[in-house]
Amino acid sequence: VQLVESGGGLVQAGGSLRLSCAASGIPFRIVGMGWYRQAPGKAREEVATITSGGRPNYADSVKGRFTISRDNAKNTVYLQMNSLKPEDTAVYYCNGDRGGTPLFPDWGQGTQVTVSS
Repeated sequence: VQLVESGGGLVQAGGSLRLSCAASGIPFRIVGMGWYRQAPGKAREEVATITSGGRPNYADSVKGRFTISRDNAKNTVYLQMNSLKPEDTAVYYCNGDRGGTPLFPDWGQGTQVTVSS
């Protein structure tokens, strides 16, 4: 399993970023996928998930601001983040998802998102 996240950066509050996660070594088309984040001193938390059929689910803190999508032809899952807030600052990771639980034990390096106020 290889998960490679990209697209993070430094952005002002109210700005947008689009994260990408390229997956390999997994049957991507039949696997639910998710985005997770971990802020300094906090536990990793689920941000958004998408089923193999394309149905999304979001944490309350990001509903209406973030959009998860997937491209099965590219084995890639995306996270469009709009109206970013300083509290969105974290390292963002992707993983497979099974009912809200990360599917794979190995995580990628993540991508840092920093939102300045």
